[in-house]
Amino acid sequence: MTQPATQSPDDDEPTSDGTRPPMPHEVEDHNLPRESKLDESLDRIVEEGRPRLYRRWPELLTTAFIAGMEVALGVLALLWVENETGSAGLAGLAFSFGFIALLLGHSELFTEGFLVPVTVVAAGEARTRHLIRFWFGTMVGNLAGGWVGAWLTMTALPELHATARQAGTHYVNAGIDGRTLALAVLAGSAITLMTRMQNGTDDVMAKLIASIGAAFLLAGVGLFHSILDSLIAFNGLLAGHAPYSYLDWLGWFGWAVLGNVIGGVGLTTLLRLIRSRRQLSELRAKPPEVN
Repeated sequence: MTQPATQSPDDDEPTSDGTRPPMPHEVEDHNLPRESKLDESLDRIVEEGRPRLYRRWPELLTTAFIAGMEVALGVLALLWVENETGSAGLAGLAFSFGFIALLLGHSELFTEGFLVPVTVVAAGEARTRHLIRFWFGTMVGNLAGGWVGAWLTMTALPELHATARQAGTHYVNAGIDGRTLALAVLAGSAITLMTRMQNGTDDVMAKLIASIGAAFLLAGVGLFHSILDSLIAFNGLLAGHAPYSYLDWLGWFGWAVLGNVIGGVGLTTLLRLIRSRRQLSELRAKPPEVN
């Protein structure tokens, strides 16, 4: 005998109290566990990121200068390990000290400012001019602090001069073409992914692992990160007799920044904003806080 067909849970049949159960497509995304975590992450990004865009110039530049000095210490570790071992992978892991210092010291790196500040602007909590001001100040502070750190490194450790010149030449003289742009796009995606992972958890150990992983990708694999690699180039220039100049570095720097922005903002951050467009619309609908 043929058994009666089992009623599908998707059938549009009313329940005993006369109401119809919600269809799967009618369930709000934010009621699902994973979606709730994503919403919490975005709320945290907006809440913690908004004050960063409203820093006064002294605080903005000082925070960025300190970050440059911290990354410079990571570059020192990178150059020393590469000089001693000849291994780019080990040198990349050694550089992770710089990113760990950024994380625990709450300082500001230019390329870390892709996901969080852009999300704050998308949520209507700040304006584009605040973002441009933040990016400019952070970049200038990073480069200034990094240059000072590089000068101290090359003055204190002349045995690293040859390694610094070689490492700087690898980046500055790599050329401006599709390959180097792709390396910069990957670097922008990697650093922004690190920010996403760190903002997605309260576990300090998980944040440290994200920092180490991103450092290995950027410094160990040799992706083109505008700030990190500029500090390496500064070390080479300050070592003396480098086969490139500050003008050569500046041309390379602009190319690297373009690729970093494409990867960090155009790919990673944009996709995150599209994913959270409903929540962003709700945030924009709230009355803005005016500073």
